[in-house]
Amino acid sequence: AHIMHYPQQSIVGTRAMESTNFNNRPGGQNFVVAIMSQHGYNMQDAVIMNRASVERALARSAFVRTYNAENKRFPGGQEERIEVPGTGLDEVKGLKSWDSYSHLERDGLPVPEEWVSTLDKSEKTVLVGKTSPPRFLEEAHGAFLQAQERRESSMMVRHGEEGWIDNVFVTESLDSGRLVRITLRTNKIPELGDKFASRHGQKGVIGRLVNEEDMPFTVDGVIPDLLINPHAIPSRMTVAHVLEMIGGKVGSMEGRKIDGTAFTGEKEDSLRAGLLRNGFNHTGRETMVNGETGEDYTADVFAGVIYYQRLHHLVSSKLHARSRGRVQILTRQPTEGRARQGGLRFGEMERDCLISHGASMVIKDRLLDESDGWNLMVCNTSGCGHIAYYDWKRRTTVCPYCGDRSDVHTVQTSYAFKLLLDEMKSLGVAMRLELGDRR
Repeated sequence: AHIMHYPQQSIVGTRAMESTNFNNRPGGQNFVVAIMSQHGYNMQDAVIMNRASVERALARSAFVRTYNAENKRFPGGQEERIEVPGTGLDEVKGLKSWDSYSHLERDGLPVPEEWVSTLDKSEKTVLVGKTSPPRFLEEAHGAFLQAQERRESSMMVRHGEEGWIDNVFVTESLDSGRLVRITLRTNKIPELGDKFASRHGQKGVIGRLVNEEDMPFTVDGVIPDLLINPHAIPSRMTVAHVLEMIGGKVGSMEGRKIDGTAFTGEKEDSLRAGLLRNGFNHTGRETMVNGETGEDYTADVFAGVIYYQRLHHLVSSKLHARSRGRVQILTRQPTEGRARQGGLRFGEMERDCLISHGASMVIKDRLLDESDGWNLMVCNTSGCGHIAYYDWKRRTTVCPYCGDRSDVHTVQTSYAFKLLLDEMKSLGVAMRLELGDRR
């Protein structure tokens, strides 16, 4: 769950918001916004944010993730145990370093408000200490006299996440086992790449956080929280966005809420009159000063107050890269997706670019060496072409068709191709490989 720290009721609202109870559960904050470009850092739909506003907890939120761990029971009376691994009488296979368990209490559970992380150098990544019985009987080697060997199966913090232990709940599962539910709390402070949106579909990511002293300011000394690009308005025709900025400006000056309900809300003329009443230009534009040079901008800048929402597309939960890692069992290619620490896909269009550049060895590197390259033994005896293998006992290559007198050569191919050959064999189709340079 995402929880905003300091939500505000919107200055401009509609009658529908009262009936939907939105005012009692607001989902955003009122930002002072100016519509202007700044050194190209808010090109397209990017926004520029005032760093001082962020430091004063503008748009700050907490992210809470729930983890569940339980004592599972297995047939034969075996069961998992929530404990600090290595403190019982049994031998434990795969123990982590002692520092990994230092923050756990005797019962294997952490203390609330303890910091755990997979990102810093501390080894505090274990949420619940747990040991499991051997998976198969062979793991116990059939020795019933010696102390039983158990596996380390502690519940860890998700890869790439960190935070404080918020709550630890201990209860019972359906089959009377021990059930532990832990909530992990992470502070999410707006940073480059975090997404924001007004209520008119004007969404954008932070392109730059600018220091307070470098931000443009009005002649009254008001520094905007947000700068959006003028090009976001005309083509999209979100007139309500502009109107809400004027309404928010009047509402904040007069300390009242503005009714922005369609057709029946406060009229534009009334809002313009409100601006004039409070000493502003009726157009909503103001003279602004460049914070870097101290000079006035030649053009007046449209500025106002509008309700902005923080969207849960946070860059910290999307950031992903990998060098080496897991592969799929079936194809032996890297796994897909951030949650599985997957590889970055080098797709067809990227391949086409390398072909057009003639960079053939780079293609081989990406699609073979760094993916699922496989050395395949092929029998080159005339009329054969079957896949051969190396017999370690006889220390020779063997063709399943011709025996060990065959002419075997090694070719480099992808494991996916070998898989295709094997699947064709399962259909009763023998694919024969012909080596081009050995014809």
